[in-house]
Amino acid sequence: MSAMGAGGGFTPRDEDPVFVISVAAQLAGMHAQTLRQYDRLGLVSPSRTRGGGRRYSARDVARLREVQRLSQDEGISLAGIQRILELQNQVAALQSRVGELTAEVERARAALATGSRVFAAGRGGDVVAVRAGQRPSRTVSRSQSLVIWRPGT
Repeated sequence: MSAMGAGGGFTPRDEDPVFVISVAAQLAGMHAQTLRQYDRLGLVSPSRTRGGGRRYSARDVARLREVQRLSQDEGISLAGIQRILELQNQVAALQSRVGELTAEVERARAALATGSRVFAAGRGGDVVAVRAGQRPSRTVSRSQSLVIWRPGT
């Protein structure tokens, strides 16, 4: 969804596909045929219109510039660039997952801090953690363990 600018005009977001191939090529400083090649190789994947025309976003143009920089300035092959981009995507996905897991750990810590854990005696006499308002499962435990609870230790 695009945003309205301060003056009420149309302001596309970075991921909005707004540029035709000729404009994207000019913005990236390369030939349109190069953009087609990069699309075939999967280095950049622009959106498509119903008729099959390519539409590039500002993010796509930035990626094209990065591909060109890696190729020309760093001397990296297109296969190498493709691998770099794949690894960058993988790192971003992993960082996102770490963020999710960190939030989950923080929620669990907060729940522990509020004392929301409840312990109950299972059918076999073993101590089990349950959620408040829940009963232990009805499965028969063969546990021979003895748990001693001393408050304040």
